[in-house]
Amino acid sequence: MTGVVDAHHHVWGLSVRDQDWITGPELAPIRRDFGLDELLPQAREAGVTATVLVQTVPVAEETPEFLALAADSDLVAAVVGWTDLTRSDVTDELARLRQLPGGQHLVGIRHPVQGEPDPGWLLRPEVRRGLTAVADAGLVYDLLVRAHQLPACVKAAAEHPGLTFVLDHLGKPEIAAGELDPWRDRIRALAAVPNTVCKLSGMVTEADPATWTVDTLRPYADTVLDAFGPERVLFGSDWPVCTLAATYGQVLSTARELVGGLDEDVFARTAERVYLSRVGGRNSRT
Repeated sequence: MTGVVDAHHHVWGLSVRDQDWITGPELAPIRRDFGLDELLPQAREAGVTATVLVQTVPVAEETPEFLALAADSDLVAAVVGWTDLTRSDVTDELARLRQLPGGQHLVGIRHPVQGEPDPGWLLRPEVRRGLTAVADAGLVYDLLVRAHQLPACVKAAAEHPGLTFVLDHLGKPEIAAGELDPWRDRIRALAAVPNTVCKLSGMVTEADPATWTVDTLRPYADTVLDAFGPERVLFGSDWPVCTLAATYGQVLSTARELVGGLDEDVFARTAERVYLSRVGGRNSRT
């Protein structure tokens, strides 16, 4: 194995814009700036050779900033950005982003669906049209959802067979409460749609940050690995959110223990196929 691909991390500067989701005492430790300079030594020490930088807030200015960061970085290989899927000119907007400095690093789009009150948001006609535009641009769509929104994800993925849907953070199961069902059945239903993959990410913060163990996480990791197979699972650190519960190195070592001997797929090959192969627009259908 030549190196690890971290398929999910963030950066932010509160002096640039507020991260309005960082509220309350539980999140207070990450209410500060986090930049690539802080991540780089930790990633290198862990054997990470490439990363995917993922959007944090639904603000149009963030994606061009992330693309510029990727253009100047030896670590960030790809960007999952944000744009308003419901806008009438979404096709033109995706093309515009591709033409910006670093635009060749745009590989996917994500919206914080977890905050949408409508559990069927992904199935709205204007969103469906936006998802079609994402597919036509040769990009993937990251699903940031909670467990109760997974049925809509299943329908959306089935309706867009030409679009790869990437489930972030296992769909946020209630690990802290020890609940497996109905999340487990919903994961299996999503995995039955072939154009879906799942990130092994976000588990330590969905668990109790103070008391989690590998055994706490194992039923959830095993469910995903069994449902999707290792060739459709990819590792993501979720740094710096993960630092609420673990160091960068601990997150990676925990994932290795959970995955066992399936390292090549989960820690490199799946991310290379899903994300890195799209750098430069090589998978574009337009």
